[in-house]
Formats: sequence, C-alpha cells, structure tokens
Amino acid sequence: MAVALAAVPAAAKDTLSFGTNWVAQGEHGGYYQALAEGIYDGYGIELKLRVGGPQINTAQLLVAGALDFAIVSSSFVPLNIVKQGAPYVAIGAIFQKDPQILIAHKEMGFKSLADLKGRPIQISTGAVDGYWRFLVVKFGFADDQIRPYTYNIAPFLVDKTLVQQEYVTNYRYEMKTAGFDPQVFLLADYGYSSYSAILMTSRKLVAERPELVQRFVDATLKGWHGYLHGAHDKAIQRIVKDNPDYTAEWAESATQALRDNGIVESGDTAALGIGAMTDARWKDFFDTMVQAGIFTPDLDYRAAYDLQFIGRKVETR
Repeated sequence: MAVALAAVPAAAKDTLSFGTNWVAQGEHGGYYQALAEGIYDGYGIELKLRVGGPQINTAQLLVAGALDFAIVSSSFVPLNIVKQGAPYVAIGAIFQKDPQILIAHKEMGFKSLADLKGRPIQISTGAVDGYWRFLVVKFGFADDQIRPYTYNIAPFLVDKTLVQQEYVTNYRYEMKTAGFDPQVFLLADYGYSSYSAILMTSRKLVAERPELVQRFVDATLKGWHGYLHGAHDKAIQRIVKDNPDYTAEWAESATQALRDNGIVESGDTAALGIGAMTDARWKDFFDTMVQAGIFTPDLDYRAAYDLQFIGRKVETR
C-alpha cells in the first residue's frame, strides 16, 4: 500500500498511549493497519496500543490520565464526561453508524423497528439508559418489554417471540455458526444518531500539542482507509495475536459488515472523509436524549467535541 506520509524528522518521535474499547477485533482494523503498515511511525508517533476488555473501562483510564487517546463506544460518553466536568473531548468518530442492531425471527414477520413495540426484547443493563431511550422516545417502546441479555444466544434461538440485541459486525459470523438467519434492524438506519468508535483525548493535549493530535488523527484515518480498501492481512494477524480467541475468518466477516452497512463510510464522510462529525449530528443526538430525560437542556453539549482535526479527507491524499 502506497501512503504519502507527512515529513517528520526521525528525532521527533512522540510516544502515545492509545486504549481500545474492547478486545482486539475486526472493528479495530484501521488502528492495526496503521501500526502494521508503519503509518503511525511515518507520522512521528510511537503508538502504544492498550487492548480493552470486559473488565477495562477505557473512558475511565483516559480521564484518569492513564491514556493519551482512547476509543469510546457512543456519543453518550463524551456528553457524560462534560456533565462530570472533566476536560476531555471527542476529536473524531470512526463509526458513522452505531453498529447496534436488534435481531428477530423472520417467521414473526416484523417489517420495521416500529413492529417491535410491545415485544419482549433482551438487552444489556448498560443499554437501558443508552440506545433503549431512543427506542422509547421515537417508537414508544416501554421498559416492561425489557428482558435480561445473558450474552448467550441459546434462549433467543429456541424462543421465536424473543428479540435480542447484537452488533451488526458480530451477528453474521455468530449466527452462521449457529445455522440461523435472523431478521436484522440496524438502529442507525432508523434514526439513531449516536456516533460510535469515537476518538477522545484531553483538552490539555489539544491546547498544548494540536499538531501532535492532528498527526495521530491523520495517521489513524489513513490506517482505516487502507484497511477497508486494501490488503490488510498484516493487520488481521496482529489482531489475532492480541486476541487468540478470535479468528481471521471472524475478522474478515466483521470487516465486510463494516463495508456492507456503511459503518465507517457513509453520510457525512462523502464530503468530510473518515472520522467525520458535525454540529447538526451532535445536536440531534443531544436533543433526543434531552427528550428522553438523560441530559438536561442546559448542558453545554458543544463542549463534548472538537471539529478542528477532521473534515479534510486526508486519508485519500
């Protein structure tokens, strides 16, 4: 892969720590691509990637100062950080569409999210004050529909009346293994405007080293473009090395799901490039969650993000 890299003196290497939001997987492909292809190195960055997991709160590590940059899962996180008064900010959104889906049995004949009103739905505890509030506000869902999500597909497979949460990047591989083809509803395609895989850093670093933040962002965006549009075998090898329970086949399935569903490239990225964020999109999400009672109208939602580092389509140069 030929990549035009910024000219950075060899002596100017900056060591940065970067935390992912989960165990290594195809959804982290762009970062691993940038490492495997030497893109971060070419931008004068020695990146120390710290893999997340179920017992690791990456956002807390960032706010505690243990990380320079981090991936957070949704637009809720930067807004909650503003609510807490912590000086950290979103600088780009790798996933334009949150990969959250609800799956159902095709035999039930559901045609849209609206058809799931009143149906039993298995969701995680964390989702109750998350995407579930969007479903309540926009589609009239009610909390008595909620069933505990056990991270086990067996109950769903045997009960045709159940609906279950999943990720669009995972269900295809998992359900194929189980020999099942579900009906899929991607919340983002029904108006759920949360960004996902959001890059965050400290306001201190933004103020004191904006050129370093820009180098990190540019290298990351080029890594993502290369991963989605070029050979990425080396990146997947690194992913599997960091997560031995994962497979290259699973990573390829997740990567294809990213492409097929426009998770990384869709909407505003046509004009602004990978990582795009806009004031209008943040306002839409914030207004919905004010209506849901998650945030108060006086919260300065604009303090949650900084648009200066994205929007230049640097990844295609």
